[in-house]
Amino acid sequence: MRPMHARLSVVILAAGLTLPGAAPAAIQIASTGDGLFEPEYRLASPGYDYEFPRDHGSHPDYKLEWWYYTGHLAAEDGRAFGYELTFFRIGMDQRSRNPSAWSVDDVHVAHFALSDLDGATFSFWERVNRRGPGIAHAAEGTLDVRNESWTARLDEGVMRLRAYANGILLELELVSDKPPVVHGTDGISRKGDGVGQASHYYSMTRMETSGLLSIQGEAVGVTGQSWMDHEFGTNQLAPDQVGWDWFSLQLDNGEELMLYRLRQRGGAIDRNSSGTVVSEDGRGTHLRVDDFSVLSLRDWASPKSEAVYRLDWAIEVPSTDAELYIVPLMDDQELVTTRSTGIAYWEGAVRVEGTWRGQPVAGRGYVELTGYAENYRPGV
Repeated sequence: MRPMHARLSVVILAAGLTLPGAAPAAIQIASTGDGLFEPEYRLASPGYDYEFPRDHGSHPDYKLEWWYYTGHLAAEDGRAFGYELTFFRIGMDQRSRNPSAWSVDDVHVAHFALSDLDGATFSFWERVNRRGPGIAHAAEGTLDVRNESWTARLDEGVMRLRAYANGILLELELVSDKPPVVHGTDGISRKGDGVGQASHYYSMTRMETSGLLSIQGEAVGVTGQSWMDHEFGTNQLAPDQVGWDWFSLQLDNGEELMLYRLRQRGGAIDRNSSGTVVSEDGRGTHLRVDDFSVLSLRDWASPKSEAVYRLDWAIEVPSTDAELYIVPLMDDQELVTTRSTGIAYWEGAVRVEGTWRGQPVAGRGYVELTGYAENYRPGV
């Protein structure tokens, strides 16, 4: 999924706890002062051996972890929706781990967003809790993540999602014909040049989705496609990296494209930006920063955070003879997370058109933009 953001410094207040800085798909890690990170947590290192369903579960030896679900849904009555459901686990201090179910070892954050693409309305909700029975947890060995009534779990090969907030209920079943695709090289997705500036990162890039969406008691069946990201590590971004643009694109020829470009202070694109092309049969091909280009074409100013996001994108991938044009299905898909991570970021449903391997192609996907609202501080 997404590289962890290390530049936004905010405070999470959860069950009376004050945590170090946070960002979408990320929580800032506190340094020891000499550039080394606290040794009680593992760093993402080359040679990691992925195993499933084990690696769908939690990895408490790493400080940061998240499970990200995004997708497009078509309702039986013809309406179209996009959704995002994300779960974060943030390690507090591994040295304090003890057998008590109430020990404050981890804090759990979750975001839930719904884009009503026909009604042009965007809604989002957030939760933050300490780990505790019936409150929040992330199990090891298999997918079983909870934040209050929001859940993601694996049941006999089916990923089941559930979220309810303010009269909106989403219950989905996700099934994939493709195996997980691992991003990066040698088991790590690199985000910086330093030791440990990386993560273990894989995706389920095309998951057939069905279920129920209920809005204020009006329930309707939905079908569609989802994308799942799971990422875990401890230290990633370098001090001169201020944000990223992340793309997950599902093409109608059965292939997928994931890209992230890391933006440095001053506007340059970091050389650790990368991506993955996923073939129709599920094989992943790693892309280095020189293997693709992304051009942002338009500014959109948020009326809530006053951040100016760069929307509409032209992407070229010479190895697949690809020229793609990506457009948001609505502009205002910004989450201003005052209750959890305390920052603003843009994550929204998009459509794709262009050419791929010399043939016309269309598709859909999700884009995440961070670091554009770095100066935003709720309540200031």
